[in-house]
Amino acid sequence: MPLGHQLALHAIEIVVPIALYYRLRGAGVSNLLALTAGAAVPACVALVSLRISGRLGAVWALVLASFVVSIIASLIAHNPRFLLAKDGLITGVWGVWFLASLAARRPAAYLFARPLMEGRRVFAADDWDALWQSQPRFRQIWRISSVVWGGALLVDAALRVAMSYSLPIHTVPALAGLLWPVTFVVIQVVTNVYYHHAGLYRIIGARWLANPSST
Repeated sequence: MPLGHQLALHAIEIVVPIALYYRLRGAGVSNLLALTAGAAVPACVALVSLRISGRLGAVWALVLASFVVSIIASLIAHNPRFLLAKDGLITGVWGVWFLASLAARRPAAYLFARPLMEGRRVFAADDWDALWQSQPRFRQIWRISSVVWGGALLVDAALRVAMSYSLPIHTVPALAGLLWPVTFVVIQVVTNVYYHHAGLYRIIGARWLANPSST
């Protein structure tokens, strides 16, 4: 699926459930039903992704699984806080995956960054496999980056679960929605500062380093 479509689907997944929740609550619908309706939106987005791409990726499979589990748990316990904590479960799984990928052939941060950076005109290096084989520093940078991402996502997950069980229910959806861009921006700033100091941009041949005046 094109990157633009993926970003649009993720935006819908975040914004629409929050708006739907507050709309339904304003109409007098209970917290449990309003949160259930909002939680169904990402599940529907996952089905749309399946329809477009012809397969259900790991991200959307996780979204569907968490939706089913949280709905069942909320209905059994009649407690909407299970639904509020759902996003923390998803984020926590991602954090664990980033850390577990350190034992894999390529760490998660490398796998995510490669399609976005390899072969772009602003970088001279166009073969990351060759860099991985020949540059120990290159390998170390992506492993450390994966630790940063994994740790940050686990902190995000812990905050989401804590908010879900400690704050008034009606405040959590908005705060949880705001936490997404905050977490993303913090991770991006931290990792890009690290990339600069660790020499990643030099390794991949950033053209603005060779010709600063061009920027």
